[in-house]
Amino acid sequence: MNPEDFVTLPAFQETGYVVLEAYDQDQDPKEWQDLTFVDWKSSGDTRFAPLASAYGDMECNGFWNHTPAKTDKDGVWVEANVAVAPRLKARAEEPGANIGRCRVIELQPNQYGEALYNLHRDDNNRLNPEGTGWIVRAFFNLTDDPDTVMILREDRDDPATETRIALPAGTQVIIDTQRLWHAVWHPGAEPRYCLITSYESGPELDAYIT
Repeated sequence: MNPEDFVTLPAFQETGYVVLEAYDQDQDPKEWQDLTFVDWKSSGDTRFAPLASAYGDMECNGFWNHTPAKTDKDGVWVEANVAVAPRLKARAEEPGANIGRCRVIELQPNQYGEALYNLHRDDNNRLNPEGTGWIVRAFFNLTDDPDTVMILREDRDDPATETRIALPAGTQVIIDTQRLWHAVWHPGAEPRYCLITSYESGPELDAYIT
């Protein structure tokens, strides 16, 4: 799959990610505390609370694993969770781009070696028609985890390609997670919570990040 066959954004061309201005997380209620989480292991000891899923069900499976299968776009809001998290839903909608999967991750503390083991790339663009927007993923950190970092690598096995992004509360980063190997090293004592949303690249997302 060649990204050049899709609509991509210049902001991601050099590094594969964009760090946005920090958000004032303290102004918002801690809505993630009221969400319904499901056991879903991905890149560590995790649970997820789906806000948007393939067809609005309380589940976290890839959109292509449903009948009918679909690409990671046109997510359907999970009513039980968005009812108790209207602010999180509104934040996901702020860019104005097409939304696929949208969920809050709960990540238990881990070690650097575990994070390296968990490095992975996402299959965001499976079934995505050529000529449409390339799907990228946003990470809006909800809890204050100043010692926690998002690890990004162009080459999974080459530490020289590693970039670390600190994750205090309000950190907002959008990543081409199909290009970059990524995982979070979270040495904190409490679980980390983060809003993760898939967006379709296009004029709406371009305007939001620029």
